[in-house]
Amino acid sequence: MRVGVPKEIKPQEYRVGLTPAAVREYVAAGHSVLVETGAGNGIHADDLAYQAAGAEIAADAATVFAEADMIVKVKEPQPSEWVRLREGQILFTYLHLAPDPEQTQGLLASKVTGIAYETVSDAHGGCPLLAPMSEVAGRLAIEAACSSLRRNLGGRGLLLGGVPGVAPARVVVIGGGVVGTHAARMAVGLGADVAILDKSLPRLRDLDELFEGRARTLFATREALEAEVMEADVVIGAVLVPGAAAPKLVSRAMLKDMKPGAVVVDVAIDQGGCFETSHATTHEDPIYEVDGVIHYCVANMPGAVPITSAAALNHATLPFGLALAGKGLKALTDDPHLLNGLNVHRGQVTNRAVADSLGLAFVDPKVALG
Repeated sequence: MRVGVPKEIKPQEYRVGLTPAAVREYVAAGHSVLVETGAGNGIHADDLAYQAAGAEIAADAATVFAEADMIVKVKEPQPSEWVRLREGQILFTYLHLAPDPEQTQGLLASKVTGIAYETVSDAHGGCPLLAPMSEVAGRLAIEAACSSLRRNLGGRGLLLGGVPGVAPARVVVIGGGVVGTHAARMAVGLGADVAILDKSLPRLRDLDELFEGRARTLFATREALEAEVMEADVVIGAVLVPGAAAPKLVSRAMLKDMKPGAVVVDVAIDQGGCFETSHATTHEDPIYEVDGVIHYCVANMPGAVPITSAAALNHATLPFGLALAGKGLKALTDDPHLLNGLNVHRGQVTNRAVADSLGLAFVDPKVALG
């Protein structure tokens, strides 16, 4: 198969769909790889590195989209890319369609086969292609909170871990999944007073054992959520419903009861965000203020550390990408977990959570594939 890697064009996105090491694996498996010139600049991999790995270099994105049977990206395609996709072509990337009706309609019009990293599953009910970026985002969330707490940026003026004789900041993590766990680990490591809320008792038990009393675990009732948010200096939104829009768990009314200069970091912003007052921001202009509370809602947080995150992402996506390149659509019917990644196919929505979120007709993926 001919695999195409265009340069990412979302603002401040420095990751790349395939690293040179991943290209080498595709080439070794008998596939040809076409990489847009400069696609790897964000990870300091120049065209010569890709050529050494066996790739061909294309002068522009139009050539990559026109010639490739499968497009491998990182972030969701932008409007200028929707029109370059076509029926019979495979798009393998993060899509996050549930909060994005415009992109969904663009992909449906193109009739491309869109496979979303974030809805590929595993035997344990996890999201293996989302997990590595969730690990990165969870850790970055605490770094972002530390910066945003600074008084010169409008924050409360707190050092997250305090110092001897001065209390640390109170950090509340909503959601005990991959993002929440890694955020809590970073916050605990810096000495913060950390609470984690989740609705799964088994998960809370696991977290309690993991942190050995260094973080409080709370069942996420509305009462507990309201009480913790009101006393928090930092709230990390780390809630995920695979494929669906994130639930709005923190209302504006709750926000008004927070401390002046408190910080919320909405890691769920790719799926629409879990704070009522959230809207996507960029690395260039990452924060804004609502009712005295600082919001950090960057939609591609791992893009700020592309060497780490591109490598981690490629390690996770490589087996699935090679299966698609080797088998085509048969890879979907052979692997029910990869099939869960199919979001759109030939103008049909094939993920129920996406269809329900957008009020669109759902077609069973097996039926869509015929």
